[in-house]
Amino acid sequence: MEARAEARYLRVSPQKARLVVDLIRGQKAGSAILTLQSVNKRIAPSVEKVLKSAIANARNSADHVDVDNLVISEAYVNEGPRQKRVRPAPMGRAYRYQKRTAHIIIHLTEKGGGA
Repeated sequence: MEARAEARYLRVSPQKARLVVDLIRGQKAGSAILTLQSVNKRIAPSVEKVLKSAIANARNSADHVDVDNLVISEAYVNEGPRQKRVRPAPMGRAYRYQKRTAHIIIHLTEKGGGA
């Protein structure tokens, strides 16, 4: 059984989002939520929201899913489109800067937890 969820066009640098996503990769879903609640990063609530959405997708896709056995099999961050902006600079010049976006994808699989 596999479920997935993704959040697209989040206004955060992918490099910064990867710092948080790398913490939860391979963990059980319940412990990953606790980890995300204790991380002091701005993107952590968004990653937690994606994880909870993946858990809800797993519940909706099959009736016999045990949420305690769900494990994050894949979690990665891709770069989204960049918003290019211009800032005024001295002597009539302009400095270009980019506002980066990120796509966060989380896949859950059910580990065969025994009795």
